Amino acid sequence: MYMPESSHDDDPLISKIRHLKHSAPTEGPPGGKPARDAVGDDLAEPAPARPSGSAIPKFDIKPPARPARPRKRHRFLVFTFMLFVVSPIVLAAYYLWAQAADQYASRVGFSVRTEEQSSAIELLGGITELSGSSSSDTDILFAYLSSQELVTRVDQKVDLRGIWSRVSTEQDPIFAFDPGGTIEDLLAHWDRKISIIYDSSTGLIDLEILAFEPQDALRVAEAILAECTAMINGLSRIAQEDSIRFTREELTGSVERLKTARRALTQFRNRTQIVDPSIDTQNQMGLLVTLQQQLAEALIDHDLLQDTTRENDPRITQAKRRIEVIEARITSERGNLGLGAEGESGDAFANLVGEYEGLIVDREFAEAAYVAALAAHDSALAEVRKQSRYLAAHVKPTLAQKAQFPKRALLLALVAAFSFFAWSILCLVYYSLRDRS
Repeated sequence: MYMPESSHDDDPLISKIRHLKHSAPTEGPPGGKPARDAVGDDLAEPAPARPSGSAIPKFDIKPPARPARPRKRHRFLVFTFMLFVVSPIVLAAYYLWAQAADQYASRVGFSVRTEEQSSAIELLGGITELSGSSSSDTDILFAYLSSQELVTRVDQKVDLRGIWSRVSTEQDPIFAFDPGGTIEDLLAHWDRKISIIYDSSTGLIDLEILAFEPQDALRVAEAILAECTAMINGLSRIAQEDSIRFTREELTGSVERLKTARRALTQFRNRTQIVDPSIDTQNQMGLLVTLQQQLAEALIDHDLLQDTTRENDPRITQAKRRIEVIEARITSERGNLGLGAEGESGDAFANLVGEYEGLIVDREFAEAAYVAALAAHDSALAEVRKQSRYLAAHVKPTLAQKAQFPKRALLLALVAAFSFFAWSILCLVYYSLRDRS
């Protein structure tokens, strides 16, 4: 059969045939035989000869599609939609509005601050700021808010178990706490009832505490604020203790060393009955010099008498006696000084002087060490006084007047969205497996 180069859809004759095929059939002849429609007659009988290049092809036109009918898979989809979407929404709505108890929120906000007192020159020059936040302390406080230690302390102070179990678990098993639970259960419930918001850029911490009574929420918030304040004060004391511990130990050691040196010097003075051997040495040395001068004068007088008088002159005898007495006194004084007689060295008074000088050196060294340790300790105390770490509450614990929790509409919307998306995913998986089988 000859086919034109152009497509059938572009032939105007074919388009006209299709239009006539879908039009109403013609009436039959009077004899009762139904008339064939114009399209059928045209298709049943051969078309008249047309010029070359314009032959009319034949087509097999299928009957129109039947109307869609519900099938088994459609009923299955409706059933699963009711089971996985409608049922959870109805159950959640019933629980939220019929079973769940109202909860009240108390809010509190605080941060860790450090006050640094500067000198007048620094204040005039604008070198330092008056206050600043300590991020490390805030991080520690943020971790402490979720610790078991804080939960235990607050529970001992305000009875968290009793507060969060005012509504029985039989009535509200999701939001109520079982009073017979362990400390781990209480810690897990703490994370559900206490909302912590921490802004690391500003160092601010905001808490939202939930309870079934507004007064209970306020009590819990006040207890948390008190425990956090005590913890920060403890950290401040520890930091101050670390700052001055070394200098205090040095000061204590220097005080004991100075006491020991002074005690040894006192014992020396009591034992020798000498307050300052150096003064006694100077006095005795002065006496020895005087005696030596007198001895020299006596020797000169004796020599003069020998030249001018006889041998048995009583003045010569007296001069000799005077010389002997002066020499005996010089020998005695030299012995007291430890110089010995006739060039022999002694060690009586010299040892005392040496011992005394050693004690004096020990005392002076102990005094210098004490002065340095005292100055370092005073400087450390001054630095500690410049820095004061404390907990500043920018939002005091609030007392709620209206129950804002649980947020029933939001929770119901979340349940509906989750159920619908879960059902949709299951349907897509089912059809994907069905099409591949």
